[in-house]
Amino acid sequence: MSKSDYGAMAVRELLKEHDIRVSKSMGQNFLIDLNIPEKIVRLSGINSSCGVLEVGPGLGALTLAISRVAGRVTAVEIDGRLLPILRKSLADSENVEILQGDILKLNIAELVNEKMPGMPYHVCANLPYSITTPTLTALINAQTFGTITVMVQREVARRICAAPGSPDYSAFSVFINYHAEPTILFDVPPECFMPRPEVYSSVVTMKMRSQRLLKPEDEAVFFRVVRAAFGQRRKTLVNSLHSVFGNKMKKAEIEEIVSDCGFDKRIRGETLDIDEFARLSAFFSGS
Repeated sequence: MSKSDYGAMAVRELLKEHDIRVSKSMGQNFLIDLNIPEKIVRLSGINSSCGVLEVGPGLGALTLAISRVAGRVTAVEIDGRLLPILRKSLADSENVEILQGDILKLNIAELVNEKMPGMPYHVCANLPYSITTPTLTALINAQTFGTITVMVQREVARRICAAPGSPDYSAFSVFINYHAEPTILFDVPPECFMPRPEVYSSVVTMKMRSQRLLKPEDEAVFFRVVRAAFGQRRKTLVNSLHSVFGNKMKKAEIEEIVSDCGFDKRIRGETLDIDEFARLSAFFSGS
């Protein structure tokens, strides 16, 4: 397909031809401005040596742009109604394989190793809004990608890139920043999609960190502490930690730990950065 095949009128006719109604539950919003996919691919840094995983290709606008640059593309689409359109529109793209499946039920590392063996792996996708957080979590936990470049709701992108102490800073911010260096590339207005979403989108890229801050056995404690710190944002860090670790530690012990880390006992968890959370979590190992 050409760029003109993805304009608003063409997309409307394509969906009508195949008797497809857009699924809100699947978060389907199809790109109709083909400058956006080309810009995403250009800024993602992928090239002909790369194997690219795409999640939720939809009608294939981004897939087509990726296929012109990447060495191999594996696109996973959950909606079986879209597969005939994708396979027809990408028939000339010999480096693309379309798979029907739920990305959250797949072994992602095994999938890319099987479909694109020996290549540096990257993600490039317009993620369905409804599964953004679990999908990003699964992609990061696969520990197989060099970069993850995705379009998400703008508020999610701001959470991903939020700094400690800011209103958008959350446990998810810490999770992303622990594993990657995220950057918002650009915003995408609602009129670039059909149907139009009610919110702006943003394209964010995450460069995965080559070295872990903690040993794998210590990460579980680290994230338990992080979740506790953000569990009740209005509480002090001491009270938040006590609500989780109070069955094994007295409040006075937790206050002492917080003080030993150099924090005021009235501090709130959402002001701590990753290094500070790591220092704090070391005191809770075995708890």
